[in-house]
Amino acid sequence: MEKNTKGKSSFVMEGQTFRKRFPLKYSWIFLFLACLVLWVMFYSENITDHITCRLSELKMSVLTTKAPTPNATTSKRPTEPPEPANICSFHSVLPEDVLEAELLKESIAWPETPSLLPNFSLNDTSGSAHSTFTILPRNGGGSWRVGDQLEVLIQIADFHGRRKSSGGDVLLARLHNPTLFAGVAGRVLDHRNGSYTAAFSLLWEGSAQVEVTLVHPSEAVTVLERITQQNPGRIYLKGNFRAGSVTEATSCNVCLKAPPEKLCNFTDIRTGEPWFCYKPKKLKCEHWLIHSSGGFSLKLKPMEEKLFQRGVNLKVLIQSSGPSNITILPKLKVLNETVSINTSGRGVITQPAGYYYQGIWRALDGSTVQQLTNNSAISQCLSGKVLHLYGDSTIRQWFEYLISAAPDLKKFDLKSLTQAGPFMALNYPKNILVTFRCHAPPIRFGKLGISQIRYIANELDGVDGGENTAVVIGIWSHFSTFPVEVYIRRLLTIRRAVERLLTRAPGTLVIIRTANPKALSLYDSLTNSDWFSIQRDKILRTIFKGVNVRFVDAWEMTLAHHLPHNLHPQLPIIRNMLNVVLSHICSPAGNFKKATKL
Repeated sequence: MEKNTKGKSSFVMEGQTFRKRFPLKYSWIFLFLACLVLWVMFYSENITDHITCRLSELKMSVLTTKAPTPNATTSKRPTEPPEPANICSFHSVLPEDVLEAELLKESIAWPETPSLLPNFSLNDTSGSAHSTFTILPRNGGGSWRVGDQLEVLIQIADFHGRRKSSGGDVLLARLHNPTLFAGVAGRVLDHRNGSYTAAFSLLWEGSAQVEVTLVHPSEAVTVLERITQQNPGRIYLKGNFRAGSVTEATSCNVCLKAPPEKLCNFTDIRTGEPWFCYKPKKLKCEHWLIHSSGGFSLKLKPMEEKLFQRGVNLKVLIQSSGPSNITILPKLKVLNETVSINTSGRGVITQPAGYYYQGIWRALDGSTVQQLTNNSAISQCLSGKVLHLYGDSTIRQWFEYLISAAPDLKKFDLKSLTQAGPFMALNYPKNILVTFRCHAPPIRFGKLGISQIRYIANELDGVDGGENTAVVIGIWSHFSTFPVEVYIRRLLTIRRAVERLLTRAPGTLVIIRTANPKALSLYDSLTNSDWFSIQRDKILRTIFKGVNVRFVDAWEMTLAHHLPHNLHPQLPIIRNMLNVVLSHICSPAGNFKKATKL
């Protein structure tokens, strides 16, 4: 009992001592702190997100009118605020397309190009002044004949005359005869040591002259590769918002660096194609009214502009070290035998889509290109047909040619914008309908009402199709400034729509227009270079390989022609392109068998 009494009194005394040292009112403080700790643990993630968003808002508030130019991720100092949480990427594709996208990117891998020091000298870069090409002897000796393959060795040198030891220069080659208005595109092989081989099919009798063009030195490609990855938003587009008398404009793009609450998400529900605009300050996202071109924002590093000089290293001719022309004799074969190409060369095989002779394009895929150049012939060809044209301004150019060459095809006034369309033309007596609709953003047209923003894949899903329906697709130029994943994603959605169309209506004719070379300036090089087009053209052909479509090889038809390159080729080239299109539409059934694989 004494022990228990002592224990209790000891406990009581200790409790009294505790209360003396820590009055009862302090217990509320401990309780409050404990609750605070639990609350912070539970809501810490929301607090972090809130802080991030506030930092993003502060960062956005100091932006000037300069266009947003997302850069590649770099390491940051501990004192810098975190980057806004992105909900988009320039490099994303659908999960089911990841493997195919990687294979496509591997297929266009460019030879390694030189790195550039800040104080590099132009004299050490590739130039045309001391670069040369040499016609190689005929494989097996003897005279050149129709059906042979001509090969040319190209040696690139710098401005000091020193031979380059690495590849990566952008070269174009063609064989032509100005008197015969004949021409064929050549194929260039990069040996990655400063030398290249250009190969040509010999397809006509008489004289043939070699022409080799340096489009870009390899050092310029280094710059183009860098800006594509670091400045994919260098051409920025705008969203114009309006409600009543209040108007606002914000920057728009495939991807913008900002948290979701700062963006208007206009991603297409059906295709998943991403498109974002910064939220206007006064208006709502639902007030988006017009898509328009914004501008260009990019400053090159010192000296880099000198890599894009006309007459110096931008689309300049390379001279021959000896004769630049040959004489082609008739083919020594049985009469009436079709032309066959001698491919027993030195590792380069050229298989051109066709060639010009007397200014007329002759296809080499076995089809006959009809000359349908007047109102009567075009109207007879399209009688009872529906022709849908989808794409960019190079496809709109085809619509404009048709209504000009066939006046009976009357343009119906849809009160649409001159540049963007949509357009429609009718020939009621012959039951002909021709339409044009531009592709959805990214597109650099002056203005495009959002009611007219239509993705090609969605449009194709609305086409009934059938034996009297032809669809033409041309989409390439407006995707040049973006990483290739943006283009790959768009083409894969279109391919799936084409396959759905051909499944429900197998008789539908689908024609694909390729890219074409163009005139280049500094601005054009940074936004729409032939180097960008070469890569995207290869992606286009690969994606549609094996699909039952026809190609109009605008690349070769422009390169092989004697007229200068232009984004919108001149009339003689367009006339030949439309002859190919109309020949596919109006040819006998034999020409509509499964398309030849590229």
